Amino acid sequence: MATVIRLARGGSKKRPFYRIVIADSRMPRDGRFIEKVGTYNPLLPKDSDQRVQMNVERVQEWIAKGARPTDRINRFLEAAGLKDKTERNNPEKAVPGKKAQERVAEREEKEEAKRAAAAEAAAAPAEEAPAEEAPVEEAAES
Repeated sequence: MATVIRLARGGSKKRPFYRIVIADSRMPRDGRFIEKVGTYNPLLPKDSDQRVQMNVERVQEWIAKGARPTDRINRFLEAAGLKDKTERNNPEKAVPGKKAQERVAEREEKEEAKRAAAAEAAAAPAEEAPAEEAPVEEAAES
């Protein structure tokens, strides 16, 4: 049995409230759990003591037994001073998604087509310019 320390969601729509639970990894997120070891209320301000409440002794016991905390629980433990802060590096965080990259490529193609059309238009009137000036001179003489 692989035990995990994770959040189980409660509360109503758009008003989340989480229980910090010890559960079997095969159970559903909000399903059966072994023990409740704390709560997390994300609606409270970050500096509030009531935001994250944990029974630290029980969490340490479960970790000693082999329970794996999730990323969010790891952050709570780091904030409580129970774990060393780990360096996080996600180099792909700033990379746009596939559709966004397609839109950028499409936009670049359109801009290149406009530039090419503008270059052709700029080159074409230069050749036709003397032909246009001649009729204007004739009209001025008449």
